[in-house]
Amino acid sequence: MKAVVYKGPFEVAVEEVDNPRLQHPNDVVVRVTSTAICGSDLHMYEGRTAAEPGIVFGHENLGIIDQVGEGVTTLKQGDRVVMPFNVACGFCKNCSAGFTGYCLTVNPGFAGGAYGYVAMGPWPGGQAEYVRVPYADFNCLKLPEGTANESDFVLLADIFPTGYHGCELAQVSPGESVSVYGGGPVGLMAAYSAMLRGAAKVFVVDRVPERLQKAEEIGAIPIDFTKGSPVDQIKEHMKGEGTDKGVDAVGYQAQAGGAGREEPAAVLNSLIDTVRPTGALGIPGLYVPSDPGGPDEQAKSGRLLVAIGRLFEKGLRLGTGQCNVKRYNRQLRDMIIEGRARPSFVVSHELPLTDAPSAYEKFDKRIEGYTKVVLHPGQS
Repeated sequence: MKAVVYKGPFEVAVEEVDNPRLQHPNDVVVRVTSTAICGSDLHMYEGRTAAEPGIVFGHENLGIIDQVGEGVTTLKQGDRVVMPFNVACGFCKNCSAGFTGYCLTVNPGFAGGAYGYVAMGPWPGGQAEYVRVPYADFNCLKLPEGTANESDFVLLADIFPTGYHGCELAQVSPGESVSVYGGGPVGLMAAYSAMLRGAAKVFVVDRVPERLQKAEEIGAIPIDFTKGSPVDQIKEHMKGEGTDKGVDAVGYQAQAGGAGREEPAAVLNSLIDTVRPTGALGIPGLYVPSDPGGPDEQAKSGRLLVAIGRLFEKGLRLGTGQCNVKRYNRQLRDMIIEGRARPSFVVSHELPLTDAPSAYEKFDKRIEGYTKVVLHPGQS
C-alpha cells in the first residue's frame, strides 16, 4: 500500500510499504478514507524529536473497516469509524479511570501510545491506505454510514477533542472570558470549544493572518502579537483586567515578538500575566522532556524558565497533558450529527495522499493559507 514515510528532517515521501494485517483477535484493519496532518507531526518533520527514518506518520484517522478479528464483538466489516490518536487498551488502571492518553498496556515502559509517532509505541500511522487498530471495540468510534461530514468527523481523532480538553483543563464555564494562545488548528478548536461551553468573550493570539481571520470569523477577538504585547492588547479590551481563563495551544516551539525567535516559555509566561488572579490555565500544547533543536541548553533538556513565583502569587490553577480523546469524542460526535458543531471550518485543504510531501512543506512554512490539511488516500 502507499503510505507517508519519514525520510529525515524536512523530508517525507509517499512510498510502498507492507499492508497491515490482523495480529490479534481484537484487531481490525481500516481502509483509510481521511487522515489529517497534525501540527505535532511537524515536530518530527522538522527533526525536533528522536524520530528515525522509516516511521509511517498519521494519528488522525477515519475510514471503513476492511477486516475484523474474530474476537471483535461490536464492529463489522463496512462500519465507518474514527479512531482517537491515543492507542489504548481500555482495561489498565489509567484507562479504567478515563486517562486513555496514558494507557499502561500499549507502550511498555511508558504511559501512553499513539499511531505513527516517535516513542509512542509500535503502531504504524494512518497516513496510508490502511491502518491496523488494536483493541478495536474500545478504540473505534462508529459514525453514520455514508460520507457526510467527513471533514468534521476526522477532527474527532485529535484536534477537536484536544481543543475541548484545553477548555476542560482550564474549567471554562458559561459567561467567562478566555485567552487562547495559538491560532493553529488546536487553538482554533480551543476557541470554538470555549464558545460551545458558553464563554462570553474569547481572544485568539497568533501572528498568521489566515489564522487570525478564521478566529474572527467564528466570533473570537484576534490578537496579532507582532503588533505589541498580547497581554497589553487583551487587557486593553478587558478594561485593565485579565481574562478568567487561558489556554496554551502552542507548546515548546513558542515564539515571541515579530522576529520569529523561539522562546519556549513565552506563552506560559504570557498566560500567567494575562489571566486574572485565581483564574486557571489549560495547557494542551505539547512540551517535551528533550528537544534537540532547542534554542539553549536548558530548553534542549526540557527545562524552561517559567515565572512560577508570579503563578503562585496570583493563585493560578493549571492543568496539563495530552488529551484523553475517548473522554470527549462520543459527545462531540453527537454534536456534529445534530448540527450543533461544525469544526471543519478549520480545514484549509483536502488533498490526495500523493500530495503529502508538498502539503507538509507548505503547512510547515505557514504559506498559501495552509491551516489544516486532510489527506484522502485512494483519491486523485
